[in-house]
Amino acid sequence: MKVNAPIDAWQLSEIPAQAARAETLGFDSLALPELTLDPFLSSTLAAEHTRNTDIKTAIALAFPRSPMTTAYMAWNLQALAGGRFELGLGTQVKGHIVRRFSATWLSPGPRLREYVESLRAIWDTWQNGVPLQYQGQHYKFSLMIPVFDPGPIPTPRIPISISAVNPYMLRLAGELTDGVQLHSFCTDKYVADVVLPTVEAGAKRAGRALRDVAITGGGFIVADTPGKNLDSQIDALRRRIAFYASTRTYKPVMDVHGWGDVTLELHRLSLQGLWKEMASLITDEMIDAFAVIGPHEALPALIRKRYGSWASSVTVGLSDAPDDDLKDLIEKIKRIP
Repeated sequence: MKVNAPIDAWQLSEIPAQAARAETLGFDSLALPELTLDPFLSSTLAAEHTRNTDIKTAIALAFPRSPMTTAYMAWNLQALAGGRFELGLGTQVKGHIVRRFSATWLSPGPRLREYVESLRAIWDTWQNGVPLQYQGQHYKFSLMIPVFDPGPIPTPRIPISISAVNPYMLRLAGELTDGVQLHSFCTDKYVADVVLPTVEAGAKRAGRALRDVAITGGGFIVADTPGKNLDSQIDALRRRIAFYASTRTYKPVMDVHGWGDVTLELHRLSLQGLWKEMASLITDEMIDAFAVIGPHEALPALIRKRYGSWASSVTVGLSDAPDDDLKDLIEKIKRIP
């Protein structure tokens, strides 16, 4: 099993040190999110300050950007990183796309399908000289002149993964992409009942098998580190789960456990700005369903039990534990088949 390091930086100046540390610790890849930093800028710095570790956006938002813009950034990063770049894409939810980015929200599933198809058409033009001619309902590309064509690169195969929670996106991941990055807001039951059969159904439509789709495990991993207050970590986790559970798009995850009404109540509280009160609705049973919690020495066995039968990789935070302990943990997780 591969191990991803989430890069948790609020300033671009923090990226080089975090990336270099993650590579030294033995992480297989760096996961660059889109929160307060542009993930392509973060990926550029991470690529410059590592030599062997893979770099992936986890995730970059698709719809605020034209596929052409994303194609250039991914192509340039793949060349800079020497073939170590993976493009992770996500849709976000309507409120953010419309109200935060002032962009258009239309048929997110079919639109993301065209987004991925058009990226590959653009890259085919640059690498192989194929005339650019992509015609979809949402995206149309037909112009590429030499001055704007970056030309071929040594490693043109850029893996594309998408974030997915609900069935359409899970099927799309299985059918069209190289991998699926499961949201942290996932449980064992949801993976077994919904994720795996749906990704497999999509893969079969494309003549593939489930094993052909790399799955990054969803859920939260919390290390009980000496000197660090576990109760405060669980309280923070409770608030984070409440935040995600208040999003009605993610209600199907709660529904499989019979907790759908909690999502509706959390959504109501969020509209009133009662963020502190929301955490009290997240029970210990919910914490257990969403998270793996334990001391470093116990985590490999817990991770194997939770993710070992289906995950290609898991994401483990750069905790405050000593580097030797983290190296040992990463090495043991890597041995999980």
